[in-house]
Amino acid sequence: MPKTLLSDLSPISFLQMFVAQSIKLAGQTASESSADHYSHIQYLGLTASSCLEAHARRLLDLPQEISRNQYAKLIIHIKNQIGGGFSQAPSEGDAVRVENQRCPFGDMVKEAPELCRMTSSVFGGIAARNFGYAKVELRKRIAINDGRCEVLIYTDRAAARDKFGDEYFSEDGAIVSRSALAEVTIRVAEKMAQAWCTQGARGKDGRCKVPEIVAESKAMREALAAAELVAPTAASVLISGETGVGKEIVARAIHALSKRSQQNFVAVNCGAIPDNLIESALFGHEKGAFTGAHELHHGFFERAQGGTLFLDEIDSLPLLAQANLLRVLQEGEFERVGGKQVLRADARIIAAANRPVEKLLAAGEFRKDLYYRLNVVPIHIPSLRERREDITALANHLLPRLAERYQRPLKVLSNRAWGQVMTYDWPGNVRELENVLERAFLFACGTVIDGIGGIDIQAAERTPSGNPAEATNLRNQKLYAAREIETKVLQDALLRLDGNVSAVAKEIGITRRAVHQKLKSNGINPAAYRK
Repeated sequence: MPKTLLSDLSPISFLQMFVAQSIKLAGQTASESSADHYSHIQYLGLTASSCLEAHARRLLDLPQEISRNQYAKLIIHIKNQIGGGFSQAPSEGDAVRVENQRCPFGDMVKEAPELCRMTSSVFGGIAARNFGYAKVELRKRIAINDGRCEVLIYTDRAAARDKFGDEYFSEDGAIVSRSALAEVTIRVAEKMAQAWCTQGARGKDGRCKVPEIVAESKAMREALAAAELVAPTAASVLISGETGVGKEIVARAIHALSKRSQQNFVAVNCGAIPDNLIESALFGHEKGAFTGAHELHHGFFERAQGGTLFLDEIDSLPLLAQANLLRVLQEGEFERVGGKQVLRADARIIAAANRPVEKLLAAGEFRKDLYYRLNVVPIHIPSLRERREDITALANHLLPRLAERYQRPLKVLSNRAWGQVMTYDWPGNVRELENVLERAFLFACGTVIDGIGGIDIQAAERTPSGNPAEATNLRNQKLYAAREIETKVLQDALLRLDGNVSAVAKEIGITRRAVHQKLKSNGINPAAYRK
């Protein structure tokens, strides 16, 4: 029976492989959901933490029971062994606080921001093992252009209650993790699916068509958490962010999680309506109200009656239309153009703006009273270049969908294509990423997309060191390390669980089918591990 385990590696060699295991791993397992990918990363970190702690304890000659300062010394030693620049900072309340001025991979970590989650699980696993509980808050990160890393590790649950981060618990000698933000994504997606399928939103194949949520970054998950919190209320919401960042999906989440979920969700692009037709579009018109009004027209407010009205690009509304909209919001009633009947407005209003409304207020281009009426709950969605964790998740989400749409084999990105995708700024955000990947998918020969056209390839291929060969070599090393780590994780789990594939799937946090695929691709026979 094979007995190659994670512990067979020297701790530092393991950590080097572990850190090298990056976002590119998702390219080998593109069929997995983002939740599966997240659990896999967490599992790797927790598995590594025990081995690394034991090795560092021997080198530092630490006692069995350690203080928080000794814990800080221990995790700093582990990180700096591979070239980090960590040091202990003054504590913040009950939290151990460490800072890092130098990432082992330099600026290239920006191509793989998920590496920070591995650091979180190593820090959290060790803390939970020694103190029973930990929550790790990644306050600042070099990976997302903060200039430095700042990590807080809370060991008191009460002190960590209002902090965003992953939690780690010691249960019967084992360390388990729980990501509150990851759970928000899963919970919101499940509620959206339930609402959409209840409404009978099904495609040609008869399957329920649900707007899918891809949220790996803290910023996007915080936006979903805010959506979940405000959804049961009647409060107006103003969602801000550049065009194409995903404002409508957040608006749809609010609707799906609200008491209005069984009624209509009506989306309106205010910027696409001609100025002279805005009132008719919003409030409707009577037959004969003006030249060309040959029949009664129900406006968007009527169509959204009892449901949700999403006013996208509200910053493009002219001032007169803003005044009329404000009147309807304040009085809760309106009249169709050319009509005399007063109609009740019963629609939950969610608005979205592409431009900073504060600047429009200062320039007199947006009414302050309307702004205050809409901005009861503000939700901001950063650009895609500010939340690079989502780029990989989106790419791995979109490629299988493109294969399904065009009835073609699944295609994956090459190292060169990944470099382009991860270093490009994506000014068009998610919409641009979708269009570029679709074009690349259609024109790629074979199952590997070797390059991405239609973007500034020269800029996208530049590495911080200015050496493209260095980037290619690093990516090859990452792919090799990922394969080695994945093999050892599977062998370790199979040995401990007597070759039970279902138990392995449950422990790692991926589907049983995904485990079988990994075993097959790595040449592992689970029967060899059964007693």
